[in-house]
Amino acid sequence: MLNSVVALFNAGAAAAAGGYESIATVTVGSGGSSSVSFTSIAADWTHLQLRILSRCTRASASGNMMLRINSDTGSNYANHEIYGDGASATASGASSVDRIDISRSPGTSATANIFSGTVIDILDYANTNKYKTVRSIFGFDNNSATVTGYIGLRSGLWMNTNAITTLEFTSATSSSFTVNSVFALYGIKGA
Repeated sequence: MLNSVVALFNAGAAAAAGGYESIATVTVGSGGSSSVSFTSIAADWTHLQLRILSRCTRASASGNMMLRINSDTGSNYANHEIYGDGASATASGASSVDRIDISRSPGTSATANIFSGTVIDILDYANTNKYKTVRSIFGFDNNSATVTGYIGLRSGLWMNTNAITTLEFTSATSSSFTVNSVFALYGIKGA
């Protein structure tokens, strides 16, 4: 499963004419980080994509990765998910929440040095005539008898027509992203 996630991480989705342009990359340093942000995102592309390798300090097999847009902490988001952990499948959704639950990262009880691979697409991020849609695919192989890992799909909605200029990622409650977590932001040109 890990090889499949790494291949997906490296390949990304098919791009329109012009392909992907690297905007910025953040690598978490020693001591970890409670959040990772991209600010002052220009309106130069049609869509955005993030490719993330993450691990968190939550005392569990995994923890949620959350996304806030343009520093909006109001109840202006909705999200849906479906994922499996090697033993069962789960589907859920929430509306009128204050962030998008966009991925899962291995926690401290996961196998050492295991990171989750996540690809996030943010569609029409600069279009001021519509709400913003976010979708992700993520997974990690835990090599554990109790929780073998996670693979899942999540989608979210930011109910605001403003162009997206800031993205902030946080880890599960009272946890941080660990050293060597990597967040890479790309712009996708239109046809």
